[in-house]
Amino acid sequence: MFVDKVRIYIRSGKGGDGHVSFRRELYVPAGGPDGGDGGRGGDIIFQVDDGLNTLMDFRNNKKYCAGDGQPGGKRRCHGSDGADLVIKVPEGTVIKDAESGLVIADMSHENRRQTILKGGRGGKGNMNYATPTMQAPKYAQPGQSAQELTVDLELKVIADVGLVGFPNVGKSTFLSRVTNARPKIANYHFTTLNPNLGVVDLEGGRGFVIADIPGIIEGASEGVGLGHEFLRHIERTKVIIHIVDAAGVEGRDPINDIHTINTELENYSESLAHRPQVIAANKIDALYDGENDDAVTLLKEAFEPKDIRVFPISAVSGKGLKELLYYVRDMLDNIKEEPTVFERQFFPEKKEITEPYTVQVDEKDGAFVVEGPRIERMLGYTNLDSEKGFDFFQKFLRDNGILDELEALGIQEGDTVRMYGLEFDYYK
Repeated sequence: MFVDKVRIYIRSGKGGDGHVSFRRELYVPAGGPDGGDGGRGGDIIFQVDDGLNTLMDFRNNKKYCAGDGQPGGKRRCHGSDGADLVIKVPEGTVIKDAESGLVIADMSHENRRQTILKGGRGGKGNMNYATPTMQAPKYAQPGQSAQELTVDLELKVIADVGLVGFPNVGKSTFLSRVTNARPKIANYHFTTLNPNLGVVDLEGGRGFVIADIPGIIEGASEGVGLGHEFLRHIERTKVIIHIVDAAGVEGRDPINDIHTINTELENYSESLAHRPQVIAANKIDALYDGENDDAVTLLKEAFEPKDIRVFPISAVSGKGLKELLYYVRDMLDNIKEEPTVFERQFFPEKKEITEPYTVQVDEKDGAFVVEGPRIERMLGYTNLDSEKGFDFFQKFLRDNGILDELEALGIQEGDTVRMYGLEFDYYK
């Protein structure tokens, strides 16, 4: 099964907590602090795997977590680092932030491996906090929190040329005739449910990759039919081949079909409408007059003045295919633009990690109560009995805006502030 869009949850590893311990040896009654540092959390890394061509593996596993760092130990023992998690994806996968839709990474061309989420930093053990005035620190630094993110993976096929056209105009037959691809071929609409890739081999090693995109119908850019799901696969192509039914086997107007498809391309992405194009007037074997038929003449009159060449072809018999392919090769040679790469717009490492806290007044005794997970954790590793620890505590309240919120609630000097069993009087 071909899957080209999935949503997954990723989380890097949490850093290990620093350890609080003191040296205990015979005849050493007052050993110094020897608590070790915590280990670093594992990273989330995406890597291109050339053996993959679908995102199907992600349908059954939606959660990917790197290893957490281990806490530090006694005797200055450093906690082990968490294991990195390498997530393998097919080339052409674009990673987006699910909430904003912004691009985090484009796994294509030169970008084969990229770290998306960094693991948390390990916390420092109490051995790092010994000073001449504080020789027995009873606190250590907790490990840095993990980063987590919900991301969308979108596979945008990498091909030089994209085939577009209404259903049942012969795109799959064309692809099977000119490449080594073997798509399903049948006489009913939407036979092609997946983008099919094939390699065109020309003399002198001048081949190129061509992609058959499922039939585009009117309204495809707005989600009608299957076209909307696969229009993303021609975003990287350099040349577009419109295949139309010149014989009008199903009573369609080939000129109107081309205008309709161009409208859908422009609605989806304005740059697609300005991509170099060529028209393949297919099924001329079903015409009585071959190349001189009025349908082909009308196509040439309508589009060749716009520098869009029209080639009468028969995908079944092979007539006209060689001329078309060499013309497309020359078009590719004359296009000097760089490959389409989606620029990075979202940087997870710069995403502000905030933890909520509340500041409110206790109606019973009028005390100001401050609570929140970060505050509780900070109190767990801060020694308020020491001057250094109390200075750190005051800086924490100021830097996190807690003092500003207390003042906004009308706190006055001498009022009581309560935090998880700790009470103190407020003074500026």
